[in-house]
Amino acid sequence: MREILTLCVGQAGASIGNKFNEAVCEDHGIDPTGTFWGESELQLERIDVYFYEGAAGKYVPRTILMDLEPGNLESIRSSSWGQTYRPDNFVFSKYGSGNNFAKGYYTEGAELLEEALDAIRREVEMCECIQGFQMIHSVGGGTGGGFGALLMDNIRQDFPDRTICTWSVMPSSKVSDVVVEPYNAILSTHKLLEITDFAFCVDNESLYDINKRTLKIANPSLCHLNCLLARAMCGITSTFRFPGQLNADLRKLACTLVPFPRLHFFIPGIVPCASRGAQHYRGLNVPELINEMFSIRSMFTTCDPRAGKYLTCAAIFRGQVSTHMVEEYMFTTQHKQSRYFCEWLPNSIKTAFCDIPPRGLKMSASFIGNNTTIACMWRRLLTNYQTIIRRKAFMHWYIAEGLQEEEFSLANANIEDMISEYQLHETTTDISHFGFPEEGHQAPPEEEEGVDN
Repeated sequence: MREILTLCVGQAGASIGNKFNEAVCEDHGIDPTGTFWGESELQLERIDVYFYEGAAGKYVPRTILMDLEPGNLESIRSSSWGQTYRPDNFVFSKYGSGNNFAKGYYTEGAELLEEALDAIRREVEMCECIQGFQMIHSVGGGTGGGFGALLMDNIRQDFPDRTICTWSVMPSSKVSDVVVEPYNAILSTHKLLEITDFAFCVDNESLYDINKRTLKIANPSLCHLNCLLARAMCGITSTFRFPGQLNADLRKLACTLVPFPRLHFFIPGIVPCASRGAQHYRGLNVPELINEMFSIRSMFTTCDPRAGKYLTCAAIFRGQVSTHMVEEYMFTTQHKQSRYFCEWLPNSIKTAFCDIPPRGLKMSASFIGNNTTIACMWRRLLTNYQTIIRRKAFMHWYIAEGLQEEEFSLANANIEDMISEYQLHETTTDISHFGFPEEGHQAPPEEEEGVDN
């Protein structure tokens, strides 16, 4: 079995992780006491990926919740689903990060680090063969951004051969108005860029728009946003948790969807995405799922994929769907929309299938896109970052916690380089740019050492 350890860091990470645990428990037929009440043995066949069996047959999630202040974790512990977690897996301190990346990385987070790593090592020792880690966090927060980066840095040192992915929530002015969020987001991405294998980027602004325009929720709250994100996580991880015709795992996703090590930021999405009142008025089929899958209305990041090009993408289907029909329509879609795919990377769409549909639906699909237009999101954050750093606003709070002033310039340059790489691969059509010989052209033979011409 290939287990995955979930790490929920910060207030947003813990709240989203708790909703994800609820969704996964519903998929596998687990109630809030950890008791199995499902109807199919398939629900238990690969349950060890995210759960382990405790005393009296109770199933316990492989999840660790971490925060630099106790308030949010205490509310989760006292909730109806709080008793499913192992008590030792609530890791927190007393003070908090004050929305300061430096506090989470250098001072308050460093004091909590050893306790967090002990909890991680304890969970890893209980695994038969762990395949990797997934971290849920908000890059705009002091704990999610600062302590999350510190934690991933140490995990990479302790487990260098395991896959690390993140579900990273990007800041948005529609949901939060913390003025230093661009600082935290850019500094966090600067650290995580070289550490993680891939990251799912989720924009609060996009989640807000989907809830309001598609799901018809007048005033979406953070709970609505977290539930929507948990649905996407549940769909993308379905092939890890259930048997299917074509399955995937963390390493397969990384190998298939990351053509260059630094360009590993994905756009997730789910279909169908409709209000409860509208679900009974539509019939789902494979062509409709695929057409809606590539629509901007279904994606969780505020960027238009038509403004860039897909490097790679993946589609995960749940339910009884025809694999032949899926492959045929996916090929047709890529052919019709070829201008939105990189010419130098053929067959760049991966498909996976899970036979078990989500509750209440006959079929569904999840989408993962590695599109160059995601650079627009980083450009927007970088513009806000440069605006406040130009006047050195609030910088003294970060320097007082141990962050060097040169780190701000290094982070700015690193993100600028990443944006330039996306733009380069979007406009490149000649594969010889990447050092490969052109078709029909042989590379000149290397000269033998010690032979005179």
